[in-house]
Amino acid sequence: MKDTIAFLGCCVVAVLATLPAAAAEQAQARMLNVRGDVIGTIELVQTANGVLLKGQLKPLPKGEHAFHVHTIGRCDVAASFDSAGGHFALDHKHGFKVAGGPHPGDMANLHVPDSEILTLEAINPGISLEKGARTSILDADGSALVIHANADDYETQPNGNAGGRIACGVIEAR
Repeated sequence: MKDTIAFLGCCVVAVLATLPAAAAEQAQARMLNVRGDVIGTIELVQTANGVLLKGQLKPLPKGEHAFHVHTIGRCDVAASFDSAGGHFALDHKHGFKVAGGPHPGDMANLHVPDSEILTLEAINPGISLEKGARTSILDADGSALVIHANADDYETQPNGNAGGRIACGVIEAR
């Protein structure tokens, strides 16, 4: 009998290990361009080492573009996505090249090839999908992912001289 109970316990553990992450550990952002067209979705998954972001967006202008988490979960096309607020910064300075940086919402520049199709896979160790955590991007007013017109220079305050906002997506828990 003890062997049967032990076996069943192992089976339950094995099944639980294969289940998808809890809803609070996954999110997505449906990305819009400046015309309000959906250009793709970015999936966000909490990992032990930060948040994994994956997706494919098209079309995006060819070249290098800054990519950040912004503090407000609003992407108003009419306001050129200014509704998303500033970078998710907490008490950090902007940029990978500055003392006291980077913002938790700072991420490496995106490189869009001639095809204008971006395939994204990045990890951000500075943010979390855990509700209530200091670094959570799923707070009361939400957060957004923003792609800028220019590359981030990784040092100019407060936004890396990244230029206008060309794409935005509200991050929503799944």
